[in-house]
Amino acid sequence: MLSLTAAALNHLLTQSGWANERLAKFAGKTARFHIAPFSFAFYILPDGSVLNAGADEKADATCTITPSLLPRLALKDEAAYSLIETSGDTGLLSEIFFISKSLQWDAAEDFSHITGDIAAERLLQFATTTRQHLRDATLNLSQAFAEYWTEERPLVAKSQPVQQFIQQVDALRDDIARLEQRISNLK
Repeated sequence: MLSLTAAALNHLLTQSGWANERLAKFAGKTARFHIAPFSFAFYILPDGSVLNAGADEKADATCTITPSLLPRLALKDEAAYSLIETSGDTGLLSEIFFISKSLQWDAAEDFSHITGDIAAERLLQFATTTRQHLRDATLNLSQAFAEYWTEERPLVAKSQPVQQFIQQVDALRDDIARLEQRISNLK
């Protein structure tokens, strides 16, 4: 499995062109990734490609990623990167993060070798359209639930009345504090 991971990563790095050049600056270094329950390490070669490193090999940089963070990282959520536990060579870590944020898979190119150019483009268009429809349907459904729970069956309070209530409570608290101060001054 690890050799497949390195092969897939090398394919993505080579497909981009620029990523190998950036990673080549760190030739001879090792980066280890802990994603429970897996742990794997990659050794960076002079051409910028990677090779699986041994389990006992000392890592120059280490990243510990919780499994729940993986979907956010796949969606390139900037806030998710700050939740990764890191140690070691900060230059290598920042380069790995930059590459992971910027790397794009050219799926049409890979599918075109199997299905041909036109079919690959149609397949990619279908996948993109389907993903957008799912995203839109999810948004519409969540908006419908929110409206139902605030208008039809008030299970959730609307934000404006809640804010008004909070402001009124704050004003009452301040008024009481002033009244207590006046009473203490009268004594």
